Amino acid sequence: MRTDLFDFDLPADRIALRPASPRDSARLLVVKPELDDRSFRDLPDLLQPGDCLVVNDSRVIAARLKGRRIGRGTTEPQIEATLHKRLDGSRWRAFILGARKVEAGDTLRFGDEGQVCFLGQLDAKVSQKDEGGEVTLSFSFHGPILDQAIAERGEMPLPPYIAARRKPDVQDRTDYQTAFATEDGSVAAPTAGLHFTPALLERLAARGVALHKVTLHVGAGTFLPVKADDTADHKMHAEFGTLTAETADALSAARARGGRIVAVGSTALRTLETAAGEDGQLRAFSGDTAIFITPGYRFKAVDLMLTNFHLPRSTLFMLVAAFSGLETMQKAYAHAIASGYRFYSYGDACLLYPQR
Repeated sequence: MRTDLFDFDLPADRIALRPASPRDSARLLVVKPELDDRSFRDLPDLLQPGDCLVVNDSRVIAARLKGRRIGRGTTEPQIEATLHKRLDGSRWRAFILGARKVEAGDTLRFGDEGQVCFLGQLDAKVSQKDEGGEVTLSFSFHGPILDQAIAERGEMPLPPYIAARRKPDVQDRTDYQTAFATEDGSVAAPTAGLHFTPALLERLAARGVALHKVTLHVGAGTFLPVKADDTADHKMHAEFGTLTAETADALSAARARGGRIVAVGSTALRTLETAAGEDGQLRAFSGDTAIFITPGYRFKAVDLMLTNFHLPRSTLFMLVAAFSGLETMQKAYAHAIASGYRFYSYGDACLLYPQR
C-alpha cells in the first residue's frame, strides 16, 4: 500500500509533553466504528466479565548515553548513543548520533565517574558499524554491573517529538514507566499501559476482567518513520518478546469460554499475533519478532485493542488501520484532533473494535 495513505496533519499543540495526572484521568475514544468520547476510568464499564487484558511488563532502561570518542586523533568528539537491543551480557545494538565520527574499533567513553566507586569510567568498543548509524557496542562491564553503570549515566530515552521540545528530567523516570514494568530491556515505553492506576486495576478485577502479562522489549526502531513510498518496501526492526506457556494456555481457555482478549498496546498485540497459529491458538513463544501489520492482515488472537494516538506514516498507525479499518481510523483521528485529544506517548487513549 502507498505510505501516503497513512498521512495526516497534526497541530503541534496536540502533542502531550507530560502524562495526565492522575494517569487514569486520560481521555478514551471508543471506536466501534461509531465514536464515543469517554474517560479511561470508564474502562471497567466497557469490558465484560471474562475478558482478559494483556499488558507488556517490559521496563524502560535509561538507554540514552552521552560521551565521547577517545584514543584516536587529537580531539575527543562528543557522541550520543541510544541503546535499542541487548545482544548478551556485555553487548548492545545502538543508534549513534554523530555516527560519522566513529568507526569500527573505536572506543567510546560514557561519563568519568560512577556512583559505585569501582566502576570508574564506562567504556565501550565499537565492534561493528552498519549503514544508517547503527553500531554494536561491546562494553567493558558485564551483566548486573553493566546495567547499574548504564542506569547511573543514562537518560530516559524520551521520544524525539518530546525530547525536541524539552529535556528529560527526574520526573520522566517515573512517568515513562507503566504500572506493570518489571523486566528491564525497553528503550521506549509500551505507552498504552501508562494509563493504569492501582485503583483502576482493582475495579477491573472486581468486574471479573483478568490481567495477563507478556514481555516485548521495545526498540528505538519504533520511532523510525516509514521512508519507503510503499509499505512492502519497509523493513521492521526485530524486537525480543516472550509469551509463557502458562499465559498462552490461560488466554486460549478464556477465549474458548467466550472471553475477549484485549491487547494493551501494539507491543502486546504484536507479541500475541506472533505467538498465534493460523487456527488462533496461542502457544509459548520466546524470540525475535519483526511482524509488520498493515491493512489486509487477518488478526488471529486479539479481539479488542487499547492504544494511544500514533504518528502519521508510522507502522503503529498502519497497525491500527489494519485492526479497525483505514477509513474508520482516519475519521477517529480527525475527531480526536478537532476535539482536543492529546497525542503520542504521554497522550490519551482509544479502545478499538475490529472492523466488520
